[in-house]
Amino acid sequence: MTAAPAEAGDQAIAAPAGGNDEAAEVILRLDDVHTYYGSIHALQGITVDLRQGEIVTLIGANGAGKTTTLKTISGLLHPRQGTVHFRGADVSRRAPHDLVKDGISHAPEGRRIFSRLTVLENLKMGGYTRRPAEIREDLSRVFELFPRLFERANQKGGTLSGGEQQMLAIGRALMSRPAVLLLDEPSLGLAPILVQQIFRIIQEINAQGTTILLVEQNAQQALAIAQRGYVLQTGRVILADSARGLAANEDVRRAYLGEI
Repeated sequence: MTAAPAEAGDQAIAAPAGGNDEAAEVILRLDDVHTYYGSIHALQGITVDLRQGEIVTLIGANGAGKTTTLKTISGLLHPRQGTVHFRGADVSRRAPHDLVKDGISHAPEGRRIFSRLTVLENLKMGGYTRRPAEIREDLSRVFELFPRLFERANQKGGTLSGGEQQMLAIGRALMSRPAVLLLDEPSLGLAPILVQQIFRIIQEINAQGTTILLVEQNAQQALAIAQRGYVLQTGRVILADSARGLAANEDVRRAYLGEI
């Protein structure tokens, strides 16, 4: 396969700084994972890994299993078969709150903020595993990444705009200072200018040392900032490659990048 640069819809986003570093430590690995919703076989033996310091993206149509993969990693669902390993330990049966303590945070699809709590209260909820002095440090980091949240600190979450709520959801996930951040559709429903801002912030979070697994319908933008990617279809990984390789793949371009 001939690699080519990703053709993002807006060139304002810089190309990913990292590369496909085979020597980097595998910090998270799903091995032959099968996850069910009752009798529905949602994940059908997927194997995915993240190396330390990467941004890896999952792309695919609705119902492909992307959100289910994130829920399986974060403990909201448990695999019936296969394993999830984090930092070398099997965490397949760990509870979500324990995984947050271990170093995995999840900013879910739909934001799921506490609408009746203020921005500051939402952020402090995200830092429940941290000591008071650490919470102050983490708040400073979040407010530096998202100055708008500092301006809205005493405003109730439910009164924020969609873009501000997305910033709050990501900021809340960062309050536990995760080693791995799971992002599910961070650009969903946002205006194009806010999409650009959110993706630049994701790159900045990654540059600060956080490994990111990104689920994103906007495949062009996701591949523009990721180092590697997996294509999911009906609960299976059908293709894995570098982000540039996926962006150059004709089948991927037709199916997910809107090209004919």
